[in-house]
Amino acid sequence: METSLTAAPGFTYDRHSFLLNGEPYVIIGGQMDPQRIPPAYWRDRLLKARAMGLNTIFSYVYWNLLEPRRGQWTSNEESNDVAKFFRIAQEEGLNVVLRPGPYICGEREWGGFPAWLSRVPGIKVRSSNAPFMEAAESYLRRLADDLRDLQVTRGGPLLMVQVENEYGSYGEDHNYTQGLRDILLENFEVPLYTNDGGVEWTLRGGEVPGVLAEIDGDPRSGFAARDRYITDPSELGPLLDGEYYTFAPDFWGSGNPHNTAVGRPSQIQQFVSDLDYVLGANNSISLYMLHGGTNFGFSNGAIWKNYTAVFITSYDYGAPLDESGRVTDLYFTFRDTIQKYVPEGSIPEPPENIPLLEISNITLSPTISLFDTLGKKSVSVEPLTMEELDQAYGLVLYEHKVTATLQGNLQPGDRARDRVIVYVNGTRQGVIDSTYSQPAQVSLSLQPGDTLQLVVENLGRVDYWSRESGTFVALEDPYKGIVGNVTIGSKVVSGWAIYSLPLEEPPAVSKAGSEAIMTGSPPVFFRGTFRINYENSTDPATLDTFLEVPDGVKGNVWVNGFNLGRYWIVGPQQSLYLPGTIIRPGEENEIVILELEPNGDSLTAFGTAERRWANYPDPDYA
Repeated sequence: METSLTAAPGFTYDRHSFLLNGEPYVIIGGQMDPQRIPPAYWRDRLLKARAMGLNTIFSYVYWNLLEPRRGQWTSNEESNDVAKFFRIAQEEGLNVVLRPGPYICGEREWGGFPAWLSRVPGIKVRSSNAPFMEAAESYLRRLADDLRDLQVTRGGPLLMVQVENEYGSYGEDHNYTQGLRDILLENFEVPLYTNDGGVEWTLRGGEVPGVLAEIDGDPRSGFAARDRYITDPSELGPLLDGEYYTFAPDFWGSGNPHNTAVGRPSQIQQFVSDLDYVLGANNSISLYMLHGGTNFGFSNGAIWKNYTAVFITSYDYGAPLDESGRVTDLYFTFRDTIQKYVPEGSIPEPPENIPLLEISNITLSPTISLFDTLGKKSVSVEPLTMEELDQAYGLVLYEHKVTATLQGNLQPGDRARDRVIVYVNGTRQGVIDSTYSQPAQVSLSLQPGDTLQLVVENLGRVDYWSRESGTFVALEDPYKGIVGNVTIGSKVVSGWAIYSLPLEEPPAVSKAGSEAIMTGSPPVFFRGTFRINYENSTDPATLDTFLEVPDGVKGNVWVNGFNLGRYWIVGPQQSLYLPGTIIRPGEENEIVILELEPNGDSLTAFGTAERRWANYPDPDYA
């Protein structure tokens, strides 16, 4: 696209500059995804973005939340009202760039794809495959219906729309990306752009005729590569580093400390140097992430490395705004640097951080075993996958009544997908966990009359695969539960009762159970209550805290029915962000914990203002 300085009102570009209403516009941006942030805090986060000196917000949109079931569109739900987020951004003096996918990566479950997509006959994601393109077009058109009137051409804040996401790392199906281009051109009036790694093979794989090609990562090498390897004039224009990484996400059980620039002065100096390099030349940039937010519930993704590397619940990312939205030292480092490149006095003062809440110990009592909450049973000769059960997330219980002697190592299908807890007659025998390159072996000796139970947890579908990742295309294999036959020794185990456990909400049980809990017991729900006497508080941020379950091994936490996400003793995350928007001041608040590996008759939880990061040995692999 070539435009001139006499362009009509709107957002355009020439070879060297972006133009907003005909005037040069340097994008000083940051990534913030509304669906990872409590809606009541959207304005707070956007206000802080503006106060750091940003003028543009980049946002992914998560298809799996907007269309959790085919044809079920949920933008009317508060947390999915992307249009409202964009309107608030405009009210706070910010423009926006839309990154709709359909694939977004983002360390999200299956890269943002809805689980139902895997059951579409003949589907092949991220390709010109007809079933996939049909589903993707429907999604993009529905999204455009929500956002069309927010384009800058119609007085809104929306400047640009991204085509796919780093596609050059994944493939070279240009019919696919050109098809997406055409769909977006039919539905949006603003410029389109691509975003790829700043090296030759990713840029060539991701380029789309007529679409501005941009890079992410190191701006020095990336900008040079863009101008060297992109030769089609219709793909050239001003330089934008569409993802300049402020740090990185964390993995469960990695043994590494939390990713942060704290205590790393050389890294901070590099940030300043790179920002000076970009803005000093009037080029554009977006910080990834400005504010990461949280993978609430079961929404985290994973990477396949010949084992499943699972992203933690927190998406803190070491970003300038931490997971709770508080400003950090890094925030002020970026702010001080940006101030050199904008008119004096144009950046508002950031608000002071509101102290987080401390909540004293909450004692939780066991209420009911997971095995006593089972609903409808499916009966099958062979195991059914989670997807065949029409289930997206959570757990599946597979139960087999033994009729003949079985002895040897258990193999749960082709591999663990992802974490298999093995029980015989209600007692835990071991765990087979795909987060290890060599999962543990569980040897069994079963007799007629025994009951074998396998609890399989979906830890998060793989969200990223590149052409450098090997021949196994993990993004095309999202299936969870058990895939294939279960064997013990050399014998195939047939005849299963299967129970879907999506855990969309905890069981409504208020009384404490009477059954003693011992090491090896099945998963148990624990319940407790707490009260916060802040009846006169008008700002829910005064109720923000980080919740710890110091005696827990692994599980999920619900507060007032809201799933905060997973905890796991292995770390590095040891506390879950509890937004004050969930707490009911002056009332009884309910906390429910599903502990997958209970070892006592009670659990304790507490809220802390100082979140904790630490790594511990996995008790199942000690």
